[in-house]
Amino acid sequence: MTNSNIRVRFAPSPTGPLHIGGVRTALYNYLFAKKHGGSFILRIEDTDQTRFVPGAEQYIVDAFNWCGLTFDEGVTVGGDYGPYKQSDRKELYKSFTEELLEKGHAYYAFDTPEELGAVRIQYESEKKTFIYNYEERKRLRNSITLGAEETNKLIDEGSPFVIRFRMPEDETVIMNDIIRGKVEVNTSVLDDKILFKSDGMPTYHLANIVDDHLMKISHVIRGEEWLPSLPLHVLLYDAFGWEKPEFAHLPLLLKPDGNGKLSKRDGDRLGFPVFPLQWTDPKTGGISSGFREDGYFPGAFVNMLAMLGWNPGDEREIFSLEELTEAFSLERVGKSGAKFDPVKAAWYNHQYLVKEDDEVLANLLMPIAIENGYFVEIEQLVNAVSMVKDRANFVKDLWGQLDFFFVRPETYDEKAVKKRWKADSYDQMEELKGVISGIPDFTSENTEKVVKQWIEDKGYGMGMIMNAFRLVIVGALKGPHLFDIIELLGEEETLERIDQGLHEIGRKE
Repeated sequence: MTNSNIRVRFAPSPTGPLHIGGVRTALYNYLFAKKHGGSFILRIEDTDQTRFVPGAEQYIVDAFNWCGLTFDEGVTVGGDYGPYKQSDRKELYKSFTEELLEKGHAYYAFDTPEELGAVRIQYESEKKTFIYNYEERKRLRNSITLGAEETNKLIDEGSPFVIRFRMPEDETVIMNDIIRGKVEVNTSVLDDKILFKSDGMPTYHLANIVDDHLMKISHVIRGEEWLPSLPLHVLLYDAFGWEKPEFAHLPLLLKPDGNGKLSKRDGDRLGFPVFPLQWTDPKTGGISSGFREDGYFPGAFVNMLAMLGWNPGDEREIFSLEELTEAFSLERVGKSGAKFDPVKAAWYNHQYLVKEDDEVLANLLMPIAIENGYFVEIEQLVNAVSMVKDRANFVKDLWGQLDFFFVRPETYDEKAVKKRWKADSYDQMEELKGVISGIPDFTSENTEKVVKQWIEDKGYGMGMIMNAFRLVIVGALKGPHLFDIIELLGEEETLERIDQGLHEIGRKE
C-alpha cells in the first residue's frame, strides 16, 4: 500500500543524549512510514531553552546516520513544511495562542511562583494535592477572575503572565489509541496546562499540536509517557476545530531486573550502554558508553530494538531493515513494557557477526592486532577469523579467540596440563613430530587423516593424543578444529611449537 498522506514525525528535544527508548520510537515511526509509502520527518522540539544542551542536536543526527534511518524531511534535509526546529517557528505560535484566547479556550494567568507556592504549602498542610484546575482558577489571579479591564491593565504594565488552557468542566474526553484501544478521562482530574510561557516561548503542548497540524502529521506514534497528555492534545485539536491525527502510545523499555523504566543508572550498574553512541557531557566531561563504541553492528542494534515491544507473529527474530519494514504493524505492538536484556542484545550482535564477510571482520580486527603489537597478513587474519567467529559476540572478542594463530604460547594452562598431560604424552608428542614432518600435503584434511591413522595403528587413545597436541600448539584446551589451526600455522611453525611445548611442559614425573 502506498499512501502519500501518511506522515509521521520523530520530535526529540536536544536536552542530552538520545536514549534507546527514543531510538525505538523513531524506528517504529520509520517502519510505519516506509511500510505505507509515507514520509518520515525529524523535528527538533527546543521550546525549553533552559534545558538545551550543546551538541545534543548533532548527536541525534549522528545516531540516526549510524542506525541507517533516513529522514524524508526535517532539520537535516529540509522540506516543504519547515522550519523543522521549533525555536525557528517562535513567531507563528503567538497567533494560535491568540486564537485560543479569542475563542475562550485559554486565559491569562498572573500568579507569581511565590503565590502558587503558598497555595501548594497550604494544600500540603491539609494533606491535599493542589491542581490548577477549573475549581482553583476561580480563586487565583487570572483573566477569568480579574476581568478584561484589569487584565489589559496588567498586560500594559508589563506584568509577567503565562497563558493557560481552559480545561472544560466535568467533561468526559473519549480517545482512541491504535495500541491501547478506547481511553476515557474526565476533565475534573486534569489541570489547566500552561500553553505559553513568560519567556515568550510556547510549551511543548501547544507547539507540538500546532506543528503536527501544520506539517500534516497523520499518525502520532510516541512513548507511553505522553499518554497522560493525550486528553489535553485532543481537546486542543477540538478547540482549534482541526482534524485529529491517529495516536499510538508505545510501551516503555524496562530495566532488566525488577520494575521501572530503563535508565542510564541501570546501564552503569549492570555494565551495558543505554545510548546508541558514546556521549561526553559538555558540563562535567563525564563519558557514557554507546552501543556503537561497545562493538554493536548498526543492523544488530536496530533489529534488537525492533523486537522490544513488537513481534512479527511468528518465530522469526532476525530481520534486515527492509524485512522489518515489510513485516511491521502497529497492531502487533504490545501494551505492556518490554524488558531490555543485555544478554539477548549481545546474541543479536553475534548473529550479525557470524553472517558478516570474513574479510570485512578481518579489516575491523586488524587495528586490534596492531594495538597488541602484531602486524599480520590480512589473508591469514581472514582465515583465522573464519574459524573462530562463531565463538564471539563482538569483533573486539575475536582477538582473544584467535591470537594463538600469531602468538606462540608463553604459558601453558596449569589445570589442563595437570589433567591432560599424561606420563606418555612427552614421548607421544616426540613421535608425532616424526609423523607430521615432511607431509607433502599439509592441508587440514590430509594431516588429520595421517595423524588419526597413526593413532589407530599405535592403539593410542584419541582424546589423550589430541588434548596433548592442542596443549603444545595453543597453550590451552581452546580454539577451533586443531588440524585447521596447524594448516594455517604451517609445518615449520607446528613443529617448532611442539618442540617448545615439550621443553616447557617436560615429562610428567
